[in-house]
Amino acid sequence: MELDPAAATAGVRLIVHDVVGSTNAEALLKARLGERGPLWITAAQQTAGRGRRGRPFVSERGNLYASLLLTDPSPADHSAELSFVAALAVRDAVSALAPMLAPRIRFKWPNDMICDGGKFAGILVEGESTLERPLAAVVGIGVNCAHHPPGMAYPATDLAAAGAAVPPEVLFGPLSRTMLLRLNEWDRGRGFGAIRAAWLARTMGLAEIIQVSLPGRVLQGRFESLDETGRLLLRRQDGVLEVITAGDIFPLAVGGPGAAPPHVAPLVDAEPASGKPSLDAASARGTRAEGGDR
Repeated sequence: MELDPAAATAGVRLIVHDVVGSTNAEALLKARLGERGPLWITAAQQTAGRGRRGRPFVSERGNLYASLLLTDPSPADHSAELSFVAALAVRDAVSALAPMLAPRIRFKWPNDMICDGGKFAGILVEGESTLERPLAAVVGIGVNCAHHPPGMAYPATDLAAAGAAVPPEVLFGPLSRTMLLRLNEWDRGRGFGAIRAAWLARTMGLAEIIQVSLPGRVLQGRFESLDETGRLLLRRQDGVLEVITAGDIFPLAVGGPGAAPPHVAPLVDAEPASGKPSLDAASARGTRAEGGDR
């Protein structure tokens, strides 16, 4: 693994592991020991990878497992926006290496990336802060480069299966650059409007009837938009607008976990970040924030 020269010049650092329990856990440990970001931690394999709500995350060799530690990246109430920032950065990097995939990539709220109807990448944002230490935000990114797990609640795929043989070590360099660009565009949350617009331009299910699985209940309604903090706005069948912070969404046609989603039609490419020196639904206020599955 190597940083892109632009990232190295900007002061970003990298620690490479062969095997580690969790790159996110390792980055949080570094922060507790006084390490400051921006610092990437990567691993060829994780033995204790995790996703949103503590779900186990399969971490075989051949895929990308990377976490970026950021120190005081924004006010705490903006930190969950980092999942949207990271999703755009992953798309930018994949599209640069495999342009044929660009029109086939879509975002699935709040933290998944879809290609041809299957999930190929996920993001987990976690954060910690104390009276003695500023907010340490960790952006964990997992990309299925060579293989994907079977039998998932939402169908999975990988870049190789989609027609792009992009090894993790090849993907990481461009990702370290596009993440820097998107972070600077986000500008500690001041630029979230532009990030939100770019994400919405490629999201799945927008203006469609979807199903949202929440702890203890399942909702149906029209996916109207995201609010100014990245929460999903769902117009229920009774006309009530429900604001959802986190949940698992499925197109209504899917009929719930286990069924195949409809084919995703290509869209016009979203504009990559450029020009402005650049860095998207829970809050990291106090201890920890979840951004999603990896």
